[in-house]
Amino acid sequence: MTTSDKPENASEEPAEPAESTGSTGSTGSTGSAEAVTGIAAQDWARASADPQYRAAVVDLLGALAYGELAAFERLAEDAKLAPTLEDKAELAKMASAEFHHFERLRDRLTEIGEEPTAAMQPFVAALDGFHRQTAPSDWLEGLVKAYVGDSIASDFYREVAVRLDGDSRALVLAVLDDTGHAGFAVDRVRAAIDADPRVGGRLALWARRLMGEALSQSQRVVADRDALSTMLVGGVADGFDLAEVGRMFSRITEAHTKRMAALGLAA
Repeated sequence: MTTSDKPENASEEPAEPAESTGSTGSTGSTGSAEAVTGIAAQDWARASADPQYRAAVVDLLGALAYGELAAFERLAEDAKLAPTLEDKAELAKMASAEFHHFERLRDRLTEIGEEPTAAMQPFVAALDGFHRQTAPSDWLEGLVKAYVGDSIASDFYREVAVRLDGDSRALVLAVLDDTGHAGFAVDRVRAAIDADPRVGGRLALWARRLMGEALSQSQRVVADRDALSTMLVGGVADGFDLAEVGRMFSRITEAHTKRMAALGLAA
């Protein structure tokens, strides 16, 4: 789920939700001088003394790890649909980057004394279900899914990350870095629409479907895991109340609209 090769009009969208949370300090998201407090100001050694917080982070890392592994598999599969050798090579490079992210998360789970497979297992059904329901029918749909669908998930995890301890936050943000897919997808999709404007309508409908499925999947994942739910509604993460959860999803929706514009698609 990072980007020197992004086009100018799409360069900042993935980070926007984290910027708008109002988090400060080591996240560097707002530029405010307000000090970071609570768990966000702690390191893993201190924060993980709270068993509920530890469980929430293990869930988060497990969900991310399986998400990165699934992304690797999907990109490798999508490469088969690529129309040129250059495109195949680009997707292979991105798949490799996703697998590297998976390895970092797997190694971190092992480092903190958790079994990676056990941490990932609770999220397999939901993530596999999402990918089954949103299987692309062609090359362009695959690109839109990777750019739009993966970015929605990344925005969600960035929103959670700003409330984590410093060690966990740094890792999560690092593995959410763009793998280069953003600029690649925008370039290829815009070129296809220029060649045949009718493509734009079809891809816009596809992207709207992805948005709905991705938000539903994120909500289901959180609802099924008590520790993550508590983190979002304020028990573990300081000050993250139900109203803020609603604002969080509004920010994710706004970022999605900007990505659609970058692709040349109507939201």
